[in-house]
Amino acid sequence: QVQVVESGGGLVQAGGSLRLSCTASGLTFGNKDMGWFRQAPGKEREGISCIGWSGSIAYYTDNVRGRFTISRDNAKKTLYLQMNSVNAEDTAMYYCAPDCANREGRIYSSFGNWGPGTQVTVTS
Repeated sequence: QVQVVESGGGLVQAGGSLRLSCTASGLTFGNKDMGWFRQAPGKEREGISCIGWSGSIAYYTDNVRGRFTISRDNAKKTLYLQMNSVNAEDTAMYYCAPDCANREGRIYSSFGNWGPGTQVTVTS
C-alpha cells in the first residue's frame, strides 16, 4: 500500500520561508509524478504544484507561482516544497500525493490514501 508522510511545517512569520518534505513508500518513487496539495480551514483541498518523475517539469497554480518551488530527490524518495514570501493565505494543512496532473491551470490527484499532512501557520 502506498503511504506518504509529510513533515517540515510549523509557524512562520509573513514574508518568511519554510521547506516541507514528503517521503513515500510502497511505490516506485522515481517513476511517479508527485504533487503538493493544501487544505485551509473551511475550504476544499487544492493542488498547488506538480513535478514530473524526472524533476525536469514542474507546474504551479497562480497563487504560489514565483514564491514556491517544488523539487525531488529520487535517490532519497523524497519530495520537497520550498515556500518563500509566505502570507496569511498560505496557512493550511499541506499534503503530498503521487500521480498528480495539471489540467487547465489546476492540479489534481486521484490518490486516495492521503497522509497526515503537515500544518503551516503564517503569523503576522
